[in-house]
Amino acid sequence: MKISVVTPQGNLYNEEVDYVVISSKANGEFAIMTDHIPIISTIDEGYVKMVRGSDELYTVILNGVIEHNENVINVIAQEAHVGMNKDSAMSHLNDVRKTRIEENKRRQTDFALAERELKKNVKEAKGGKL
Repeated sequence: MKISVVTPQGNLYNEEVDYVVISSKANGEFAIMTDHIPIISTIDEGYVKMVRGSDELYTVILNGVIEHNENVINVIAQEAHVGMNKDSAMSHLNDVRKTRIEENKRRQTDFALAERELKKNVKEAKGGKL
């Protein structure tokens, strides 16, 4: 089977697997094996365990959708990270999210300062008055 994991940042994972195990807080845990019936499910917060031979990789998913049809699995996630186990993947994802939140706060502060300076300059230039 082929699995593809995509986020807004791009393609995260695209490989062949023997089977996958999906775990989600809302939907519990289930497996998809070769020739499984078509299925669509949501993943609010959970993981996809990808197994090929004796190798296992975990993709931690936040707000995603998984779709399987004709041995092709597509995962579309708002946020995701691949790791050797679910704990390390979740830890890294939390670090990335924390960095993004801090960056967004900085951008909002920079925007507010720029907006304040623009208003001041328009007022000093008496813009908008005829």
